[in-house]
Amino acid sequence: MNHTPTLASLADDLAAGRTTSRKLVEACLERIDDSAGEGARAFVAVDREAALATASAMDELRRRDAAPSAYAGIPISIKDLFDIRGQVTKAGSKVLANAPAADADATIVARLRQAGFVLIGRTNMVEFAYSGLGLNPHYGTPLSPWERKAGRVPGGSSSGAAISVTDGMAHAAIGTDTGGSCRIPAAFTGIVGFKPTAARVPLDGCLPLAPSLDSIGSFGRSVACCEAIDAIMSGAPLARRDIAPLNRLRFAVPANVAFDHVDNEVASAFETAVRRLSDQGIQIDRIAIPEFDRVADINAKGGFPAAESFAWHRRLIEKAAAQYDPRVLVRIQRGAKQTAADYLDIVEQRRALIADASKRIAAYDAVMMPTVAILPPKVSELADDAEFGRLNLLSLRNCTLINMIDGCAISLPIARGDNAAPVGLMLAKERGQDATLFAVASAVENIVSR
Repeated sequence: MNHTPTLASLADDLAAGRTTSRKLVEACLERIDDSAGEGARAFVAVDREAALATASAMDELRRRDAAPSAYAGIPISIKDLFDIRGQVTKAGSKVLANAPAADADATIVARLRQAGFVLIGRTNMVEFAYSGLGLNPHYGTPLSPWERKAGRVPGGSSSGAAISVTDGMAHAAIGTDTGGSCRIPAAFTGIVGFKPTAARVPLDGCLPLAPSLDSIGSFGRSVACCEAIDAIMSGAPLARRDIAPLNRLRFAVPANVAFDHVDNEVASAFETAVRRLSDQGIQIDRIAIPEFDRVADINAKGGFPAAESFAWHRRLIEKAAAQYDPRVLVRIQRGAKQTAADYLDIVEQRRALIADASKRIAAYDAVMMPTVAILPPKVSELADDAEFGRLNLLSLRNCTLINMIDGCAISLPIARGDNAAPVGLMLAKERGQDATLFAVASAVENIVSR
């Protein structure tokens, strides 16, 4: 078997009889159970018996040449934001611990089951998905694999999802992305994270943060892993168009916003990637994208996340405010200060932003920038609320630019060397261009991530 398996290599191994689903699931469970590992913090629930039973069923179907897909039997993790029949969706909170169990699977969970994936468990997350750093005071914070002994954050909000993949506790993971919650953890842990055009994947059965921005994405060890999962979750055919030769590709690097307060290591890794791509003949233009300058003003009062999360949480807060993570609560409560006129203003401002930005970047094969401006900070550095707030905004900023223009985006690892700090390179396109983005990202991956 491949030492660092992808979904494609695992599918080949299963088809050739080099492994079984049972073996894959048992190996993942062993990693989860390792007392020296991150399993207890990465997962809030493990579906041990169901996973083993499903694995045995998929092995039997494969013996009969009746496997529902090439990926049948591969263990995958699900963020604790999705309904799974018979389980409570806690969203990383204590507030919902006694909520009724879901009576049906979320649409994406049902589609993953239909493809034969094995649901290994529910992954930990920032409470109610409302932070880019990954801290959870209720269930613990899983740590980035980089300098783990130093205690660095995994990125959020899909923190456990990313760690489940980096630590071999699952071979892919499902997360959500409202302002970077798939891409930030991918960048902070050295894997691939994808955010689709928001309308591409149905949100049914997913607890909302901000429905205007929420999207459902994935984590994997390659672009192809995320592409395969996206095809299953979206119901779109897995078909990639032929891309132009590398010397015909043209990327835009924003000359504004994206590099403000960037860490030196991030800037250096990004410029190295730019050189490698340029050496392959890709044209890279550094251009101003004025629409990006408008995002901070639109979000000055908390934007969609504050307004829409407060609408969902306000009655729960009245009953159980003391059970919330205080740092999440204060952000939700910003929505109480927005007026109806404020909200209608940001709706209109975003509509114009999407139209203007989409027109500006449409001529490029991708917009390219660092996924996150900073390296993953140590948990100990975040004890001060002001420092937490500063670093949280920096972690979210670049990714949020793409959510606000309703684009699609993917983060690729570009750190070189076993001990190098994790850095993500983000490629983005305007909405609806997901297939094109996957094709471009596959070509870029072969240059910058190898």
